[in-house]
Amino acid sequence: MSTAVSEIDEVKTTPWAGGHSPFNVEYGKIMMWFFLLSDAFTFSSLLIAYGALRFSSNAWPAADKIFQSVPFVVDKGYPLVFVGIMTFILIMSSVTMVLAVEAGHRNAKKEVAWWMVATIIGGFMFLGCQAAEWTHLHGEGFWWGSIPNMEKLKEFFEGQAVVSTAYSQQFANLFFTITGFHGFHVFSGVIINIVILINVLKGTYEKRGSYLMVEKVGLYWHFVDLVWVFVFTFFYLV
Repeated sequence: MSTAVSEIDEVKTTPWAGGHSPFNVEYGKIMMWFFLLSDAFTFSSLLIAYGALRFSSNAWPAADKIFQSVPFVVDKGYPLVFVGIMTFILIMSSVTMVLAVEAGHRNAKKEVAWWMVATIIGGFMFLGCQAAEWTHLHGEGFWWGSIPNMEKLKEFFEGQAVVSTAYSQQFANLFFTITGFHGFHVFSGVIINIVILINVLKGTYEKRGSYLMVEKVGLYWHFVDLVWVFVFTFFYLV
């Protein structure tokens, strides 16, 4: 009788009430996955809205006509070169984050710190490039609620400016909203990385015996990188 009672008490006190946990994942990491999943839904809805407008129109701005400048260097003639540089920078920052996580698994404090610094620099470089691109587009007349002059419209729409003014404004609104939302995520990631770097230098994770926080932040940074691949595809290639 006493044996049966003790078994019942043991079942009641186990987290999964008699079974094994289906997830062998640390709580903070699985919460990060939940956050990234919800954020993925937000980006998906924005990109689906863009796609619906893009493919329902009979005249849409030609990406290779709009994005053919290298800000502060040349105004035209180099389609998608600058955004290619931006994409390369963000991908490389994701690589340095992977190396920071790997160094964390080996408890190599100095290596973690250096790779985190490289990731932060990559994030700032991407944001600087995006600011330069926005500045250039604003100078061309693209901005929220505004449209370029007629000469620019003829260039961007290959002569279909008369029927394309509304699409130009829709393109500008969606472009700055979605790339701005992504840029906000990059900026947030950079700030978080700086906080993590400070903790690394203070030896916080070394004392804990685990650099799991670096891995959690790495998940967020890789997500930001992945989202950019879709943003790049939708706005610059399609």
